[in-house]
Amino acid sequence: MFDPKSIDDIASRLAGVIPPGLNNLKEDLEKTFRAVLQGTLAKLDLVTREEFEVQKLVLAKTRSNLESLEKRVAEIEQSVLDKADL
Repeated sequence: MFDPKSIDDIASRLAGVIPPGLNNLKEDLEKTFRAVLQGTLAKLDLVTREEFEVQKLVLAKTRSNLESLEKRVAEIEQSVLDKADL
């Protein structure tokens, strides 16, 4: 689900801000950053952009159907009220 290149890029950038005096730890820190990022992201309940877009379309269609049904119910209620007045 997650792009390994993005995780590698973030880990590299994090390791890149390590002070020069700790350069000997840079490679180990980058591996640690990568592992922490992968572990943390794996725990999150995330969806891909494609899954999100599909659900967005489903929601829009459902909303449209609901609005149509609400309008029909209002018309039926009004019709019942009109008949009751006769």
